[in-house]
Amino acid sequence: MKKENKIRLFLVDDDMVFLKLLEIEFLQHADFEIETFATGELCLENLSHSPDVIILDYLLDGTDKKAMNGLDTLDKIKEFDPTIPVVMLSSQDKIEVAVNCMHHKAFDYVVKSETAFMRLKKIITTIIRYRKMEKELSWYMERM
Repeated sequence: MKKENKIRLFLVDDDMVFLKLLEIEFLQHADFEIETFATGELCLENLSHSPDVIILDYLLDGTDKKAMNGLDTLDKIKEFDPTIPVVMLSSQDKIEVAVNCMHHKAFDYVVKSETAFMRLKKIITTIIRYRKMEKELSWYMERM
């Protein structure tokens, strides 16, 4: 994690109202360092900022019909750094979409709903705990 133990979170969604609401929720309920992006291309341009977690919309074509979709963005993120956990977020409530995202190496899939924020918060907590355990295990293994 980054300075002052803040979790660096990228939020990527073409729905600017939803994006702002999500940002406000995270800022009110936890100590996050948040960067928001309206397109996958903007997210990719900023991967050097080393996000701990990326929340990525599935479609991403609301503001620009030629914009890269969420799956293409996910693939490029994984090419850049396969260890960055990416949680796909979408209004698509179809199991095929969720399975497809998991095949593209998404950490999880969340449907946009009134409970989406709580699910995302739990998923991020799980990711951070897992990373902490990995570091501790690695530390112990180095000393054996």
